[in-house]
Amino acid sequence: MSSTTPNNPAQAAAPSVAAQVGALRTQLTSPGAPFELAPVTLKDGSTASAYRNAFRTLPDVLNAGRAHGPMEFLIFGDDRWTFDRFFAAADAAASRLQKQYGLRAGDRVAIAMRNRPEWAVALVAAALLGAVPVPLNSFGLNSELMSNLEDTTPTWLICDSDRFERVGGSLGELKMVPKVVVVDGEGGDVRWSDLIAPGHDGYDAPELLPDDRALILFTSGATSRAKGVESNQRAVCQAIFNIDYISAVAAMSSPEAVGRIMARKLQPTTLSAVPLFHVSGLHAQLLISLRHGRRLVFVHRWDPQSAIETIRKENVTQFNGAPSMVQQLIAQPGFELPENSGNLSGLGFGGAGLHQRLITDVLEKFPGRMSGIGFGLTESNGVCAACSGRLFEEHPAASGALSPIIDIRIAGVNGEALPAGESGEVWLRGVSLMQGYWGQPKATEAVMQDGWFRTGDIGVIDANGVLTIVDRIKDVINRSGEKIAAVEVESCLMQHDALEEAAVFSMPHEVTGEQVVAVVVGKPGAEVSEGALREFVSQRLAAYKVPNLIVVRGQPLPRNPAGKMLKSNLRKLVDELNGTAV
Repeated sequence: MSSTTPNNPAQAAAPSVAAQVGALRTQLTSPGAPFELAPVTLKDGSTASAYRNAFRTLPDVLNAGRAHGPMEFLIFGDDRWTFDRFFAAADAAASRLQKQYGLRAGDRVAIAMRNRPEWAVALVAAALLGAVPVPLNSFGLNSELMSNLEDTTPTWLICDSDRFERVGGSLGELKMVPKVVVVDGEGGDVRWSDLIAPGHDGYDAPELLPDDRALILFTSGATSRAKGVESNQRAVCQAIFNIDYISAVAAMSSPEAVGRIMARKLQPTTLSAVPLFHVSGLHAQLLISLRHGRRLVFVHRWDPQSAIETIRKENVTQFNGAPSMVQQLIAQPGFELPENSGNLSGLGFGGAGLHQRLITDVLEKFPGRMSGIGFGLTESNGVCAACSGRLFEEHPAASGALSPIIDIRIAGVNGEALPAGESGEVWLRGVSLMQGYWGQPKATEAVMQDGWFRTGDIGVIDANGVLTIVDRIKDVINRSGEKIAAVEVESCLMQHDALEEAAVFSMPHEVTGEQVVAVVVGKPGAEVSEGALREFVSQRLAAYKVPNLIVVRGQPLPRNPAGKMLKSNLRKLVDELNGTAV
């Protein structure tokens, strides 16, 4: 048989990118490899896989950033910080907090301000002392901020003037009143300028263990009072190292895109619009940039038009944001022109419930880049699945390839493990999981089962270990016994050219038990009607999936600071207004 015969094994189709990623995982995690895995015993006595070469404690991660010295690190308007300037401020604050004011390892330090260099200084100063940073929701009003402070009893509150104005008059109501530092104004117990002034005598670094407490991050609190997620040193360090693993896999599976990035010879620079008080902003942007000598450009508030100006002016190479932010950015006229976004190596966004139109727009307007998605939670320190570059192009609707340090179970209704290809609740177990919700053992027990964390997300894993998130359990609509994924109806609606946003959810119905309800926002100047949208959906989905009610809203849909839709707010609005325009 001729060597040119198609049946020749040498002429067989190249393996899929997902299969290549699976092979890279084996290569990178094998003994002696950079991401070698080793068993570790966790605090509860269980065993988990961990990266052997990861840092042991958060101060170890932070101190690695000192090597970048004179390189530029943080940009906030006209204020520009090198790594040297940053560590001088952090060391001074750590010294005085410890030696003048008695801050000890294990004490909690609340941080409440918008993204700015002082936020990062406060976090690093606290962490270097083994104290526990407690970032608060900077968008929160008095009640939310005060509940966070009440729950975690910090000894210090480091904030900006806006946050101080919101809570300053209420702090005396707390059982433990924290000392206050205001970084950009008057008030408080200690002046920020005095705290970071030169001339200190250093600090005594504590001896920390991997099981010691490192961080408390609050969940988004979309439907209830936010809970403080407590993580130890090991969990945070493993999560940071896992981002390096994801980057290595992406680079090795997308060499052409990486070659183009390297040819530009630019310092990696991220436009940071995601709040630092969330794991996506803290871990994947601030801490990774600090460790690897990258620049972070902070924006005071998100505006897509000014974002393009910043991307051009600062030679931004990466933007990661909520899906709504990415959609708004790429919709800006001229975004795809080389003079505006030519130095962007990629766009990144969360990997759950993305609309197909957003995926299509990114791939069409931004081809051949290292764009990608990821899926993780505060409770897992962001670790679960991710993909970018060619893997994202091959699996654009997926949430990514699984991380080596997390075990995943697609669970049936009784908790049984389901085989590949079947959908069920996503359960996670591994070294990066939280220790629990701070001071809330019952809430912790409610989401943990035999060491597994129940995410509340519905997902499916294919034969190559690629995870796709289908929906949230609470967003599955049961209409006369038929199960409807809200995200499927949302994605269908978002194919309509006149729509800017859409949210789909269930509401009670006398006959069908639950009904499909949609709230939509039209593009500026577009005419949108309920009848036309119902007809549009009926031509594309089964009749039982067509919304019973579609409400056209004249303003953006409500979202929390992480970009997640606040469907509970929409349910209340629809219920109160009985389907009239909102």
